[in-house]
Amino acid sequence: MNNNNKGEIMNKLTKVGLSALAGSLAVVSANASEYSVTGDTQVVFSSAEGNENGAAGSNGKGYGVDTDLYFTASGELDNGFTVSVFTAMDMEQANTATSGGLNSSAQMTIGMGSLGTVQFNDVSGSAANAIDDVLPKAYEEVWDGTTHTASNHSFGSSTQSGSVDYRTPAFSLMGFDISGSYTYDPNAGAGPASAGGVGGNSQSGEAFTAKISGMGFTLGGGTEEMNTAASATTAQKTRRATGYAQYSNGPVTIGYQEFYNDVGFATAAAGAGADIEGDGFGIAIAQDNFSVSYTEVNEQTKAAGTVAALKEVEMSAIQGTYTMGAMTLGISMYETDNPEGVTGKYEETELSVSFAF
Repeated sequence: MNNNNKGEIMNKLTKVGLSALAGSLAVVSANASEYSVTGDTQVVFSSAEGNENGAAGSNGKGYGVDTDLYFTASGELDNGFTVSVFTAMDMEQANTATSGGLNSSAQMTIGMGSLGTVQFNDVSGSAANAIDDVLPKAYEEVWDGTTHTASNHSFGSSTQSGSVDYRTPAFSLMGFDISGSYTYDPNAGAGPASAGGVGGNSQSGEAFTAKISGMGFTLGGGTEEMNTAASATTAQKTRRATGYAQYSNGPVTIGYQEFYNDVGFATAAAGAGADIEGDGFGIAIAQDNFSVSYTEVNEQTKAAGTVAALKEVEMSAIQGTYTMGAMTLGISMYETDNPEGVTGKYEETELSVSFAF
């Protein structure tokens, strides 16, 4: 089936599904509603010294403040369905000239009980993007403290905004819980359309995820595919895949994850793009108010045509946190070898104090 026919079918199915859903909701009303506003603020001191080559110019120190507000509202309908909305506002984005707005995350979710869940992802929040990096950590992801353009967490990035998820309920089988999701984005790789508007990108994307968990083990993974208009410089498809395994026993959690990014095949004038693959592992220990972790991720940009493969990039982080009520103290020491696939090193240390309110 060609992409045009496939897109037309998906559009028809989407319209039918939404029309049916709208009809069912039209005959019910909300019974009870709940509203809440929470937030957190964080002060971070960062220091980067002794960095080489690709990280040149990144040496320095600085203080930064990050404040977020979270708004939630939910209600139950007469038919037992639930409707909830969530919006996260990053207050620091107002100070960024290139900011697209304060909202860093916004979703509307319809819970249908045993029929599953439908979630509209206006800004981020898709089921696929939720598993981009699930390695255990005490503080932040390993790529948070590097100048390298990390690809290990790109899974779900093309279908995270302006998309719709269907998420199955968890099915129990022999002591294990099994669940899955499907995400469809009519404007893959672009932001959401405004309400009543249309997107400027006609290329669609979709993603699938699956997870099985029980007895301390969790196995999961997914695939994502985005169609792009073929030209002399762009690929016809972008495909991503990831898979992970976790095991938790008391205070200890260990995890392993692999990823593969296939940028597809460009036109003959451009040749094939360079694929990227890699893996990572992490271990975290949380006991009482303390938590510590070690994480390491390796990624390799492969050869493409006459272009040689880049040097393997290795990112690692040692982290620790201590929580006292609403206050958390954190430290993370990051190190990246060969950022951007070029011989060099980048090192960064972060000290933070955060407050939840």
